[in-house]
Amino acid sequence: MAFYLAVDAGGTKAEFLLAEEEHELARVRCGTIKRTNADEAQTRASLEQALAELEQRTGVSTAKVMRTCIGTSGETVPLVTDWLRKSFRERVGGELMIVGDVEIALDAAFHGGRGILVLAGTGSNVAARDGHGKIMRAGGWGPMLADQGAGHWIGLEGLRRGFLARDEGRPTELLKRARRLWDLPSEDALIEFANAQPPQRYASQFAREVAAAADAGDPIAADILEQGGRDLAYLAGVLIERMRANEGAAFQLPDVARAGSIMKNVRRQVAALESALRARYPEIRFVPEAVDPIRGALWRAMQKRP
Repeated sequence: MAFYLAVDAGGTKAEFLLAEEEHELARVRCGTIKRTNADEAQTRASLEQALAELEQRTGVSTAKVMRTCIGTSGETVPLVTDWLRKSFRERVGGELMIVGDVEIALDAAFHGGRGILVLAGTGSNVAARDGHGKIMRAGGWGPMLADQGAGHWIGLEGLRRGFLARDEGRPTELLKRARRLWDLPSEDALIEFANAQPPQRYASQFAREVAAAADAGDPIAADILEQGGRDLAYLAGVLIERMRANEGAAFQLPDVARAGSIMKNVRRQVAALESALRARYPEIRFVPEAVDPIRGALWRAMQKRP
């Protein structure tokens, strides 16, 4: 009987999965355990809460864990990795490996093999692993510089295009939906809210409303999602061509997978992504369902080597 612990350590939250071999026993979520995103007291409390809940729900002591794999951004930053190593070794048994969050997401789809992964949740990123095992990325430069097709981008575009539509005299429900979401009495109040200083990360809250407006027939909302899909397809194409250059005569079109809340739930954007890639690469194939990155961390924990 072997127990494995998989961890997806994000910037705002962390997810833990405890498994007996491939059989999932329990999952729990907590606040971030990344030291670049919270102080030591907060990260320690979050980690202890998650481990205690896992033990309570499964009856399995974390001292019995054979191997843990943590996927995190900032896997080369000493403040992140040193704290994770020290804290997990004090509380969890067995071997410990720390890899990038992109790597575990790729592993969830391709189990160490080649392929393209489009991630879009609050932020976005496109990643690839070529036939030589090299991992490449495009996009993912944060909400001010990139994050095309991500929740923050969708929400912010919803507000921007909503006000542009007001200038143009075009009908849209976007501003009405925004006022209702944040309980604001007027569009002037919405302008003040949206431009408050210091800036707040409010826009991703509005992404769901943009998607709902698109589903209800709002053409401006629909265009936002379709543009997000095309932008992500462009980044995937950038990586496909880099794979072609790296692999030479052995190159074949990679499969494309997707992950993240937007790629799981916003079907219109997924359809636009797939349509744009098929227009450029007619033979391309897509993994039909969104993948679960933490399952990639579990797969890697069960391997004999990092």
